[in-house]
This record gives sequence, structure tokens and C-alpha cells, in this order.
Amino acid sequence: MSAGTGRDLAPGRLGWADLLRVGASGLRTRPGRVVLSALGIALGVATMVSVVGISSSSKARLLDELDRLGTNLLTVTPGRTLFGDTATLPERSVAMAAGIGPVTSASATGDTGESVRRTAAIPREHTGGIAVRAASPDLPATLQTRVERGAWLNRATAEQRAVVLGAVAASRLGLRDVGDQVWIGRQWWTVVGVLAPSPLAPEIDRSVLTGFEAARTHLGFDGHPTTLYTRSADEAVGDVREVLPRTVNPENPEEVEVSRPSDALVARAAADGALTGLLLGLGAVALLVGGVGVANTMVISVLERRGEIGLRRSLGATRGQVRAQFLAESLLLSGAGGAAGAVLGTLVTVGYAAVGDLPAVVPLWALAGGAGATLLVGTVAGIYPAMRAARMSPTLALSTA
Repeated sequence: MSAGTGRDLAPGRLGWADLLRVGASGLRTRPGRVVLSALGIALGVATMVSVVGISSSSKARLLDELDRLGTNLLTVTPGRTLFGDTATLPERSVAMAAGIGPVTSASATGDTGESVRRTAAIPREHTGGIAVRAASPDLPATLQTRVERGAWLNRATAEQRAVVLGAVAASRLGLRDVGDQVWIGRQWWTVVGVLAPSPLAPEIDRSVLTGFEAARTHLGFDGHPTTLYTRSADEAVGDVREVLPRTVNPENPEEVEVSRPSDALVARAAADGALTGLLLGLGAVALLVGGVGVANTMVISVLERRGEIGLRRSLGATRGQVRAQFLAESLLLSGAGGAAGAVLGTLVTVGYAAVGDLPAVVPLWALAGGAGATLLVGTVAGIYPAMRAARMSPTLALSTA
């Protein structure tokens, strides 16, 4: 008889749908506290998603730029002599570099030592960090830098007092129009063009460029290049890098330094990655704080709802069902905050990309990681309150309600 009665009073099963419904009902009774607790989770997830998204968008822009500019540009500069003085490159170094089989183009610039000013009334010392350089006719083609306004130097203008301004130089001089004049070497020079920014050769951006012949004739330039640029076949970049010093300066190859400008962009990407790791750490701290808020909310909820817990236990709910109910509430609370944070982080990334003219990239792994972190926080934050609710005695819970 007692065995049959035991079977008749067996606790009912709480399905997943019922569990979610009961958990959501518990949250709806405290909307203000739920919103504030979910906000902490949302801010943590939003920080993590937006940091990863912004970093990925910037990196995508950088990789696109690298693909466009190529990684086959090598820069040759003079090093130091045995006695510590600055070495010089031979005047024919450009032609010698161009003679290397895999090299597809070679050009150079030479520092004239002159300064540029808007007018003769400006002191000579006020250069604004702008150098006057002699430049080869095919420099833009080698650097893959376009002329934004006007035209590049041709055979005629390369022998005259004509200059092309780098992007930064034009901005600092306040010159935007072709035909403007600048004061160099106690003479007026005419601006015939303005270059677009040159990411692989930032020194060009801060330069005023003229032809080698004009620099020799009007500025007393000695004709020795100070920077040589070469483009070569991608698969031969390493070999070209090895032979360049002996080619451009056979007598003193140890006085030649060769670098690849694209390495600087790769290093910049690595630096961005390190900063991303730091910001992700801050996002994780915010998520942890949000988890503490969820745990606090659930503990208070258990204390406030002792009457409900006691009543449910008295009506036959098992400890496992009570535990599952409060754990479900914690997961739903964290999940709501995580979903809101993912949406907010995505919107921040898209907005930043739109303002910065970047491709908007939000990696799926970032969203999946945010969801995983949310569930983990919800589980950890809900375990103690759920166990505490399950351990409550029905009689004591009802008597203290």
C-alpha cells in the first residue's frame, strides 16, 4: 500500500519549456533589478565584441593596404663608415640596382639640405620638418603613390624650378593649388603637383620634391642618392635583399643598409594585437563585475522569495527542480545581458568603421566567445543561489516568509 502510494506521489518532471517559463516569470517580477544586473553583463560583452571588431576592422584595412601596395618594396640607405661618419651611395647606384634581374623598377631621392618656406620673410630655421629632396622621374611608380592634384615631374619640369609636394608637406605649407610658389634656396619655385599619402614611404609625405637636374643646377646638389627604392618579383625579394649592398656599392657593401617598409606595417598590426589583448582584459574585468551583480541579484532573490520556495517545496517540487529554476533564472538574466552586449558591440564596431572609412568586421568567434562567456558567468553566478534555495526547508521557508 505504501509502495503504491509512493508511486502515486512521485514528483512530476519539469520540462525545458516549463523550466524556461518559470525562470522568465521569476525575472519579470523584478524588472528594475534585472535590467541593472543585465547591464553589467551587457557592458562587458559589448566591450569585448567592440574591441575585437574594431581591431579586426583596422587589421582588415591594413591587410588590404598591404595587398594593394605589395610587400616587395625594398629601401636602400647609406649606413656608417668605419670611422662612424655617414656613408654615401654612388651616383650610379640607381642604375646598378635596376640591373638586378628580378628588380622591376628602381628610383631614388636625394637630400639637398635646403629648407622650404612660404615666403622669404619666414626665418630659414622654420622648416616645419619639411625636407627638399631630388627625386627620380619614376618615383611614384616605384612607390605606387598616385598624384592627387596636378602632375608629376617630366623631362622639362625636372630641369626647372618646379616642385611636387608630399601630402603632409602640402598641409603644413597650407598649399592646395597647382601654380602656387614656395621659397627654396633664395628662389621662387612653382608647385606643379601634390602627391597622395605614401604609406610605405612616409618620408615622401613630408618632402618637397624636385628633379635631380634642377637640384644640381639651382641648389648645388652633389647628385648622390640618400634613399633608393626597388620593386622586385615577390618570390625574389629575399635574394634581391641579399645582393643589393654589393650591387649598389661594390667597394663598401658594409656601408649599405637595406630594409623592407612593409615590415613596419606588419609590426603595427602586431602592436594593435597587443593593445587588443589589453582591452580584452578590461572587457573581461567588466564581465566579471557584471557576473558579481548577477550573483548578488540571485542571492537577494532567494532571500525575498522564501515563501514561494517553501510553497513550491510543499506542493511537491524537488530540490533539483528548485535548483534548476534559479539556475535557469541566472542563465536567462546573463543571456539577456550577453545578447544586448553583442548587439551593442556590433553597432559600435559598425559605427567606428563608418566614421573611419574601414571595412566593418565582427568575427563570428568574438560573438561566440561573448555568448560562451555569458553562459559561463551565468552558471557560476547562479550555482550558489540555486543551491541555497534548494537546501531551504519548506516549513522554515514558509514560517519566515
